[in-house]
Amino acid sequence: MNDLLGAHVSTAGGVRSAPPRAGAIAATAMQIFTKQPNRWAEPTLAAEECAAYAAALAGTSAAATVSHDSYLINLASPDPTLRKRSIASFEAELARCASLRIDCLVSHPGNYMDDRASGIARNADGIAEALERVSGSTILCLEATAGTGTVLGSTFEELAEIIQRIPAPLRERVGVCVDTCHIYSAGYDLVNEYDAVWQRFDDALGLESLRVLHLNDSKTPFASRRDRHELIAEGSLGEAPFRRIMTDERFHGVPKVIETPKGDDATVTDSRMLALLRSYRDGATQQSA
Repeated sequence: MNDLLGAHVSTAGGVRSAPPRAGAIAATAMQIFTKQPNRWAEPTLAAEECAAYAAALAGTSAAATVSHDSYLINLASPDPTLRKRSIASFEAELARCASLRIDCLVSHPGNYMDDRASGIARNADGIAEALERVSGSTILCLEATAGTGTVLGSTFEELAEIIQRIPAPLRERVGVCVDTCHIYSAGYDLVNEYDAVWQRFDDALGLESLRVLHLNDSKTPFASRRDRHELIAEGSLGEAPFRRIMTDERFHGVPKVIETPKGDDATVTDSRMLALLRSYRDGATQQSA
């Protein structure tokens, strides 16, 4: 049984260089940055680069494509200058995704800094403003966060509140990304309460809103409120939650992307992680046959 499974891969050398890296790890899903995530510079992708990317992608098995936006963007900021810059950067991210025909754009909710309710409103308004200005089929996926400091989005209910504040005509372009490390660090016990966690998600957001899964173990303990990714089955989550996710039919069509440490050789390490995840799925399939 095929699945949408892959990794975040480098775009060093341009976006056209990413699909071959996904192909090298036999990925059926791929996540990239369309720009350097720690810089404000907003490159415009030339038609030639977009065409080269599309041609390279067609030569792989990657059937689902995901981008992650800049780490500098803070749509919830109370600072008008930073918020204006963030909205402009977010619009540029959406435009590049449209040019590359990327399926999903993962975005961290912002830091409210002053008042949580005001931050939620600013975040939703910033998303709506950008979606109004940039058309396209890319689905914006708000990523559940670990809950560090004043960051928004560490509860399913808060993600739902942000989405509900977005005007209904735009809401169909918005979904959710769940990162296993983030939600475990935020207090959702995937190890001991797997079914209850997903029931809470369904109650708050609806399982149909889940458009991307980030599969990462955690370097820190349960409810640590820290975002520190670890190799699959080598952190505080261990093997069990990943085995459950890989065999959970509800998530079969959801792209699953690892953002685990790369080690000395990204291709070797990512291949090992994906092979491990596939073994969980394949082992269960053989047992049921």
